[in-house]
Amino acid sequence: MRDINVVVLIGNLTRDAELKYVKNGTAIVHFSIAVTRTRKQNDEWVDEPNFFDIDYFGKGAESISKYLLKGRMVGVEGELRQDRWEQDGQARSKVSIVASNVKLLGSNPGSAGGGYAKPRTENSSSPSKAPAQSEQPDTAGFDDDIPF
Repeated sequence: MRDINVVVLIGNLTRDAELKYVKNGTAIVHFSIAVTRTRKQNDEWVDEPNFFDIDYFGKGAESISKYLLKGRMVGVEGELRQDRWEQDGQARSKVSIVASNVKLLGSNPGSAGGGYAKPRTENSSSPSKAPAQSEQPDTAGFDDDIPF
Protein backbone atom coordinates (compact mmCIF):
# COMPACT_ATOMS: atom_id res chain seq x y z
CA MET A 1 0.00 0.00 0.00
CA ARG A 2 1.19 3.53 -0.81
CA ASP A 3 1.20 6.47 1.56
CA ILE A 4 -1.21 9.35 0.93
CA ASN A 5 -0.08 12.97 1.07
CA VAL A 6 -2.81 15.30 -0.24
CA VAL A 7 -3.95 18.66 1.08
CA VAL A 8 -6.76 20.90 -0.20
CA LEU A 9 -7.22 24.37 1.31
CA ILE A 10 -9.30 27.46 0.63
CA GLY A 11 -8.14 30.68 2.24
CA ASN A 12 -7.07 34.27 1.78
CA LEU A 13 -3.61 35.50 0.89
CA THR A 14 -1.86 37.18 3.81
CA ARG A 15 0.41 39.23 1.51
CA ASP A 16 1.21 39.62 -2.19
CA ALA A 17 2.94 36.60 -3.71
CA GLU A 18 6.68 36.61 -4.47
CA LEU A 19 7.81 35.30 -7.87
CA LYS A 20 11.39 34.04 -8.15
CA TYR A 21 13.37 31.81 -10.48
CA VAL A 22 15.67 28.95 -9.54
CA LYS A 23 19.06 28.44 -11.24
CA ASN A 24 17.63 26.33 -14.08
CA GLY A 25 15.05 29.02 -14.91
CA THR A 26 12.02 27.37 -13.31
CA ALA A 27 9.56 29.86 -11.86
CA ILE A 28 8.51 29.54 -8.23
CA VAL A 29 5.85 31.65 -6.57
CA HIS A 30 5.78 31.76 -2.78
CA PHE A 31 2.72 32.91 -0.87
CA SER A 32 0.92 32.39 2.43
CA ILE A 33 -2.76 31.92 3.12
CA ALA A 34 -4.90 32.17 6.22
CA VAL A 35 -7.55 29.49 6.69
CA THR A 36 -10.02 30.28 9.45
CA ARG A 37 -11.55 27.51 11.50
CA THR A 38 -14.66 28.34 13.52
CA ARG A 39 -15.15 26.39 16.73
CA LYS A 40 -17.29 26.61 19.81
CA GLN A 41 -15.49 27.69 22.99
CA ASN A 42 -17.76 27.57 26.03
CA ASP A 43 -20.97 29.21 24.77
CA GLU A 44 -19.39 31.33 22.03
CA TRP A 45 -18.21 30.67 18.49
CA VAL A 46 -14.62 31.82 17.96
CA ASP A 47 -12.53 32.11 14.81
CA GLU A 48 -9.15 30.41 14.89
CA PRO A 49 -6.91 31.40 11.97
CA ASN A 50 -4.25 29.00 10.69
CA PHE A 51 -1.44 30.17 8.41
CA PHE A 52 0.19 28.10 5.67
CA ASP A 53 3.23 28.77 3.46
CA ILE A 54 2.82 27.59 -0.12
CA ASP A 55 5.26 27.11 -3.03
CA TYR A 56 4.00 26.68 -6.59
CA PHE A 57 6.43 25.82 -9.42
CA GLY A 58 6.44 26.09 -13.21
CA LYS A 59 4.63 28.00 -15.94
CA GLY A 60 1.37 27.99 -13.98
CA ALA A 61 3.11 29.73 -11.12
CA GLU A 62 4.56 32.33 -13.44
CA SER A 63 1.22 33.14 -15.06
CA ILE A 64 -0.88 33.29 -11.87
CA SER A 65 1.65 35.16 -9.71
CA LYS A 66 0.49 38.63 -10.72
CA TYR A 67 -3.06 37.82 -9.55
CA LEU A 68 -2.04 36.52 -6.12
CA LEU A 69 -2.67 39.70 -4.16
CA LYS A 70 -3.13 40.21 -0.42
CA GLY A 71 -6.69 39.42 0.64
CA ARG A 72 -7.52 37.40 -2.48
CA MET A 73 -9.28 34.06 -1.88
CA VAL A 74 -7.59 31.04 -3.45
CA GLY A 75 -8.02 27.29 -3.54
CA VAL A 76 -4.84 25.23 -3.26
CA GLU A 77 -4.29 21.55 -3.95
CA GLY A 78 -0.94 19.99 -3.21
CA GLU A 79 1.12 17.98 -0.78
CA LEU A 80 2.91 18.55 2.50
CA ARG A 81 6.71 18.81 2.55
CA GLN A 82 8.92 18.90 5.59
CA ASP A 83 12.17 20.82 5.36
CA ARG A 84 14.85 19.89 7.90
CA TRP A 85 18.02 21.78 8.81
CA GLU A 86 20.32 22.50 11.71
CA GLN A 87 20.64 25.95 13.25
CA ASP A 88 22.89 26.80 16.20
CA GLY A 89 23.30 23.09 16.93
CA GLN A 90 19.55 22.56 17.11
CA ALA A 91 17.58 20.38 14.69
CA ARG A 92 14.86 22.46 13.01
CA SER A 93 12.00 21.59 10.69
CA LYS A 94 9.14 23.33 8.94
CA VAL A 95 6.14 21.89 7.11
CA SER A 96 4.99 23.75 4.00
CA ILE A 97 2.74 22.99 1.06
CA VAL A 98 3.96 22.36 -2.48
CA ALA A 99 1.00 23.20 -4.70
CA SER A 100 0.07 21.21 -7.77
CA ASN A 101 -2.97 23.38 -8.54
CA VAL A 102 -3.94 26.93 -7.54
CA LYS A 103 -7.32 28.48 -8.38
CA LEU A 104 -8.42 32.08 -7.93
CA LEU A 105 -11.74 32.29 -6.07
CA GLY A 106 -14.11 35.06 -5.07
CA SER A 107 -13.72 38.62 -6.22
CA ASN A 108 -10.73 40.90 -6.38
CA PRO A 109 -10.01 42.45 -2.95
CA GLY A 110 -11.12 46.07 -2.88
CA SER A 111 -13.62 45.60 -5.72
CA ALA A 112 -17.38 45.80 -5.39
CA GLY A 113 -17.88 42.16 -6.31
CA GLY A 114 -17.71 39.47 -8.96
CA GLY A 115 -15.48 41.17 -11.53
CA TYR A 116 -12.21 40.00 -12.96
CA ALA A 117 -9.02 40.57 -11.02
CA LYS A 118 -6.73 43.29 -12.26
CA PRO A 119 -3.23 41.85 -12.42
CA ARG A 120 -0.34 43.46 -10.61
CA THR A 121 1.95 45.16 -13.10
CA GLU A 122 5.64 45.93 -12.88
CA ASN A 123 4.96 49.70 -13.06
CA SER A 124 1.84 49.70 -10.92
CA SER A 125 2.70 53.12 -9.47
CA SER A 126 2.72 54.91 -12.84
CA PRO A 127 -0.63 56.26 -14.04
CA SER A 128 -2.20 54.63 -17.07
CA LYS A 129 -2.84 56.87 -20.08
CA ALA A 130 -5.38 54.49 -21.62
CA PRO A 131 -9.05 55.17 -20.82
CA ALA A 132 -10.51 52.92 -18.14
CA GLN A 133 -12.45 49.98 -19.51
CA SER A 134 -15.30 48.14 -17.86
CA GLU A 135 -14.37 44.93 -16.09
CA GLN A 136 -17.58 43.31 -17.31
CA PRO A 137 -17.36 41.01 -20.34
CA ASP A 138 -18.81 42.27 -23.63
CA THR A 139 -22.18 40.56 -24.15
CA ALA A 140 -23.42 42.62 -27.15
CA GLY A 141 -23.39 39.66 -29.56
CA PHE A 142 -25.30 37.20 -27.35
CA ASP A 143 -28.99 36.31 -27.61
CA ASP A 144 -31.19 36.28 -24.56
CA ASP A 145 -33.03 33.17 -25.83
CA ILE A 146 -31.34 30.68 -23.50
CA PRO A 147 -33.37 27.44 -23.43
CA PHE A 148 -33.23 26.95 -19.65
